[in-house]
Amino acid sequence: METLLVLAHVQDDGALSAADLETLGAAVGLAGALGAPLTVGLMGKAVQAAADSIATCGAQAFLAVEGEDFATARYATDVAAVEALARKSGATLVLAPATSRFARALPGVAVRLDGRIETHVCALTPAEGTLKIQRWYYRQRMQATLDRAQRPWLLTLDRGVFAPWSGSPGTAAVEKVEVAPPACRTQVVGYETPDADAQTIRPDAKLLFVAGAGWTRKQADGQTHVPEAEKLIRDFLDLTRASLGSSKSLVDQSSESGAVISFLSHFNQVGQTGATPRHPKGLATCCHGEEPHTVGWRFIGERRAINLDANCGWAIGKADVLYVADAFQVMARVNELLK
Repeated sequence: METLLVLAHVQDDGALSAADLETLGAAVGLAGALGAPLTVGLMGKAVQAAADSIATCGAQAFLAVEGEDFATARYATDVAAVEALARKSGATLVLAPATSRFARALPGVAVRLDGRIETHVCALTPAEGTLKIQRWYYRQRMQATLDRAQRPWLLTLDRGVFAPWSGSPGTAAVEKVEVAPPACRTQVVGYETPDADAQTIRPDAKLLFVAGAGWTRKQADGQTHVPEAEKLIRDFLDLTRASLGSSKSLVDQSSESGAVISFLSHFNQVGQTGATPRHPKGLATCCHGEEPHTVGWRFIGERRAINLDANCGWAIGKADVLYVADAFQVMARVNELLK
């Protein structure tokens, strides 16, 4: 019989992230379908508050590696903590969110446990007392269904796929797992983060706003209006707290000596060679809906676009709604209404 361990790292405020709760929701559902016992493994400076917040999830045990050494992301300490939790639980299936922290540490843990690992899992299917998983390949163009006989099997689950666990808090009996901090060459001295207004990539935002190259092209008066475009986009982001994406053609202009939106970079790129976000809604402006760009939109729930060309790629089934209009005028009016 399978036994499950779900991993989570506790944030600085003592809470669990949305990614942790999504993975917990998936693990609870899987444990019920397999009839398998579930253990929760927590890592962080102090874990009791986080454990209490999910005390009613149905886990038979709560394990924790706790202390200052395990508060921040660092390969050596994270691998040691996860290995200790996996060995203590005796789990055959280990589930974790596909965060940068677990994505870095879990492959090393799989080697230490003589197990196997699958990343970017997007579906869990119980079958005859065991498990089949699905994941994407080739920039989300090919989907594979996999199973393995090797145990333990470590899985990192993609964001935005599984419903997050929600339930009432309680009081969890947490068993501490003692781990001697390994010798580390990396010292964490603090965080350096951008100002809130400078952060344009927001994975948890309800809306993805994508800017295309049309924002920097000549407009009806024969002139470019890049400063006006920047203000319209920035005002919309500030008013809605949307996440900002971009087409490849726009971010590439920085290397072609063209006019650019100053706060855009290749990190904002959405598409075949960029990101594949999972926001509930998306609004594309001044981009034409070419296939390499729209492949990154396949997991957006509701897609809308603004373009002056009624025959652009968005009009052939790639958008739920296409507004044939001037994006400068539309966004100026939208910002007025939002204010």
